[in-house]
Amino acid sequence: MSEILILGIIVVAVLAFFNRERIKNRFFPDEKRNYTIDDQFNSEKRDREKEIDRLLSKMGKNGVNDLSEKDRKRLDELSRK
Repeated sequence: MSEILILGIIVVAVLAFFNRERIKNRFFPDEKRNYTIDDQFNSEKRDREKEIDRLLSKMGKNGVNDLSEKDRKRLDELSRK
C-alpha cells in the first residue's frame, strides 16, 4: 500500500513539473497580458514619471552636479518622450 502511495506522489510531482507553466498561468495570470493599448500607454507613462521624479529628487538635493552622467542622459531621454 505504501509503495502505491509513494508511486502516486512521484507521478503527481512529475506531472506538476512538466505542467508548471500552465499551472502558474492558471493561478497567477500575468496582469499586463489583458491590458488595452490605453492601459499599456498609461502604465508606461506612470513608470516614466516615477523615474523622472526619482532623478529630479536626487538632483534637488545638491543640484545638477549630484547626477551622474548616466542619470543626466536618462533624464534627458525621458524628458523627450
